[in-house]
Amino acid sequence: MTTRTRPAPLAFAAPLIIAVLVIVGAYTLHAHWGAFLQWCLSLQIALHRYLVLYLLQLNNHQYTGGLWLLTGAFIYGVLHAIGPGHGKFIATTYLSTNRENLKATRLIPFFGSLMQGVSAILFVFILAVGFNLAAGDLSQSRWYVEKISAVLIGSFGLWLVLRAVKESLPALQPAPRFTAFRPHQHDASCGCGHHGVGHAQAQAGDWKTRLGIVLAIGARPCSGAIMILLFSNALGIVTWGIAAVMTMSLGTGLSIMGMSLAVRYARQAALRYADNRPPRQLQWLLLALRVAGGLALMLFALILFLTVIPVSANGDYIAAGC
Repeated sequence: MTTRTRPAPLAFAAPLIIAVLVIVGAYTLHAHWGAFLQWCLSLQIALHRYLVLYLLQLNNHQYTGGLWLLTGAFIYGVLHAIGPGHGKFIATTYLSTNRENLKATRLIPFFGSLMQGVSAILFVFILAVGFNLAAGDLSQSRWYVEKISAVLIGSFGLWLVLRAVKESLPALQPAPRFTAFRPHQHDASCGCGHHGVGHAQAQAGDWKTRLGIVLAIGARPCSGAIMILLFSNALGIVTWGIAAVMTMSLGTGLSIMGMSLAVRYARQAALRYADNRPPRQLQWLLLALRVAGGLALMLFALILFLTVIPVSANGDYIAAGC
């Protein structure tokens, strides 16, 4: 005689408790999202001033300030990734509407954030050191750089739309009718359907697309990084300034990488639910998502182009955004 074990009540209660906690947490975060972003911005400004203080300590040969400088720069980068920014928007929009492998999902936002630090270094050393521009001229130059980066983001979005349409049109054509079997060599244009349903949509992005995303993210330097580099250059400890900026970019890159992985897993889960649709409906859905992603980037670039300002209204350069 066998005895049946009754499942513990906790086995049913645990998923319900987790679901309730997730819903309550999401609602609380949504209700206080504006205050949370304001707190992040205020904390970034406070951290930025501490970074300046640590640079002054290094200038006075207090080398413990170097450790605090790098630690504060990393925290600054992590907090900067939480607030709104163009890098997060570009990465999440692309990864939510286009298929990418796990390695590219990790590396694209990471290298994009590092590229943003490199662009800040190039901006300061070419304009401030090479051409010896004053602070006002640097602010105006950054305004032009942001305008150009907005044009590049919009151009990249347009390219994604054209690429999606070009790759999807062959798969959306009516299937060829079978008349007679003829042996032939399979290739991309044979039309026999041996590639499988949605083959064009199933392909991951190529290196040109990935490079375009990295450049689109990194083309717009962070104002906080620019100010750290300018101040460290004025003190004659520019090496520490470069180290702080790249540490800042590392913190931002790791944060955006985690967010990008979450977006990729969410996209995979959504596609699994859509697998029960007819093949042609699924192909149209994938095309619509890819086109929508490109159009979103174009709209974002237009807003960025029209709203960018050289300095903030209250005179705080860091609040001009990154």
